[in-house]
Amino acid sequence: MAEAVRDRAGGIAGLARFLREYGEAVEWDIPHYWPGRSLLELYRGEMSWRELKVFLRYLPHDSATARAVRGASPEEELWTLVPQLLAAAVDAIRENTYATIKLQGDPKRTGRLKPPDPIPRPGVEQRKQSNVIRFGGRHGSGAAQLAAVFGGKAANQ
Repeated sequence: MAEAVRDRAGGIAGLARFLREYGEAVEWDIPHYWPGRSLLELYRGEMSWRELKVFLRYLPHDSATARAVRGASPEEELWTLVPQLLAAAVDAIRENTYATIKLQGDPKRTGRLKPPDPIPRPGVEQRKQSNVIRFGGRHGSGAAQLAAVFGGKAANQ
């Protein structure tokens, strides 16, 4: 019977493999979420394998062990649901402010106003700034000259 438990993925052998792979994270989580306890207690016989299994099963989503198992980078881990929702709300407020100023403002003053960039998030590419030089003249003849000076390409070419 003991050999069957050792060979199963969920038995003591499975927990031992889990500790070999994620032991540092588990070692950090135990005193953090279970004050006064330590992973050393398992090896001293003061903590049972069952206690460890139950502890690991009910660790919160943001624990070091859960992050290690997911293999997420620290930057990705900072962007949980609440920060994502806050960033979306701030982006919406900034876009609404931009639209209000653009629609209600004096066109001479708001003509060059650019829409706000969204708050950078991991895994989402930023909008690339255009390197096209636009010339406001009637003929557009100066656009090619400006493009040559500043190293971009003219919009009318």
